[in-house]
Amino acid sequence: MDYQPLLRQLYKDFNARHIDAIVAHMHTDVAWPNGWEGGYVSGHDEVRAYWLRQWQQIDPTVEPLSFETKPDGQIAIKVRQVIKDLSGQVLSDQQLNHVYKFEHGKVRTMVIDY
Repeated sequence: MDYQPLLRQLYKDFNARHIDAIVAHMHTDVAWPNGWEGGYVSGHDEVRAYWLRQWQQIDPTVEPLSFETKPDGQIAIKVRQVIKDLSGQVLSDQQLNHVYKFEHGKVRTMVIDY
């Protein structure tokens, strides 16, 4: 299955802060990296709470630059991530990789590969 259109939409929804639209495409037992505080969060409620906390403190935007489907079916996306403080000052501007695994058409895991 070609997940690229879905993943592009998920990044658009993240940048627009449409959390319910994103969570709807996640497995109920999703494992998601807490790139801001460290560790992982799991499940819809923890992902939602994590992002709501994050967005109260910082203003991240993430844009996909390229997609690669790995032999095991995982999808690696090179992204540009810009993090600003709430006044608009850039705190971080970097490229990194997000690696997704799907299960039954839903995001099961995401890993940040620095």
